[in-house]
Amino acid sequence: MHPVNEVAEEMSASLKSVCDVNPTFMSTDEKASALLSLLEVESRTAELRMRVMAAAGDVAEGEGFRSIATWLAHHGHVRRADAAADLRLAEALDRERPTLAAGVREGRVTIAQARVIAAAVEAIPDRVGCDVIEAAEAKLVELAADHDPSDLAKLGRRILEVVDPDRFEDEEARRLADAEKHASERQRLRMRALGDGTTRITAVVPDATAARLGTYLHAFTNPRLADGAVRANATDQEDEKPAGFGARVTQPRRMAEAFTQLLETLDPTRLPIHGGDATHVMVTIPFEALKRDLGVATIDNATPGDGFDTITAAHARRLACTARIIPAVLGTHGEVLDVGRASRLFTKAQRRALALRDGTCRAEGCDIPGTWSEAHHLVPWAHGGVTDLDNAALLCSRHHHRAHDTAYDLTTLANGDLRFHRRT
Repeated sequence: MHPVNEVAEEMSASLKSVCDVNPTFMSTDEKASALLSLLEVESRTAELRMRVMAAAGDVAEGEGFRSIATWLAHHGHVRRADAAADLRLAEALDRERPTLAAGVREGRVTIAQARVIAAAVEAIPDRVGCDVIEAAEAKLVELAADHDPSDLAKLGRRILEVVDPDRFEDEEARRLADAEKHASERQRLRMRALGDGTTRITAVVPDATAARLGTYLHAFTNPRLADGAVRANATDQEDEKPAGFGARVTQPRRMAEAFTQLLETLDPTRLPIHGGDATHVMVTIPFEALKRDLGVATIDNATPGDGFDTITAAHARRLACTARIIPAVLGTHGEVLDVGRASRLFTKAQRRALALRDGTCRAEGCDIPGTWSEAHHLVPWAHGGVTDLDNAALLCSRHHHRAHDTAYDLTTLANGDLRFHRRT
């Protein structure tokens, strides 16, 4: 029997001998020692398996499989992607990375670290020379003694700065230029209406674009971190409580709300001409529907086929406060009664005056700065409200939505603050 098979049988027998052992009764020192020892054994076993994989092409050919990875996925019941990744690493260790292979065999480098190191060395351009590449490989293997895979990935991106500092700056500039070109070619954005009132936006954008968008969104979300109703450490894995005061709002939801705020605060006069006019939204709505709590408005200039063609009357009324929405109001027989004008919006001078007067969101107990708030018509335009300071109050996005939510009543307090309470 081949020594590799003998070792495999011995390990299998040894593991069977302890399959009924309960580790609960091990001492703390024994558990710590066992965990580290088993991690080393696991890594060295995986390296031995990959070494066999690198030499097992004939096994796949004998049964007509495309590669040993697909053969192993079929017979070993593992994911094809995992088997393919193992084969790539196995071939790299066997043919190209002897120093890394030795580190894995000796237990100095884990498989997870080996994947990162192999990828980092592979990313180094051939023009730097074999001696530099070998030095980079050796240095990363050395660094594996003190760094986890995440840290090694960061170090790997700048390994030339360590092993060849004279050439690093030029190579880094070339790498960044290539990365920017790659990002420009790969960038994509798709929008698909899901039919339940939401739209899925999927995007791949350059890092610089993502950083810029992130900065804008955090500008809207940061002030809300002071809100006692929001937990700064909320994650997208946490459940949200039902909507209302005291509801727990996750960070992804806050980012989505910030995205809406960002779009609503864009200056249309600085956007490209679209359909003969600056980018506005034209909404058609019957006059009676605009006045009622319930009603449907139609977005007339949405992109054909995108599914974004209807909103509620309450949403239309809220947008009419600050967004560049132009309501085309229809009478009972469909005749156009009025096509709204952008002058319906509060002017910059009025916004400055509101900021001085109100300071923050006027909802009771809310301290969101006025600079992040929106101007709200206390008496809606649909009910005859006018755009002046006496009919205005600053509301943060959350409370502005609530002001147009039919589930809530709004009361003006003696000091001018607005109190919300659920309708019964």
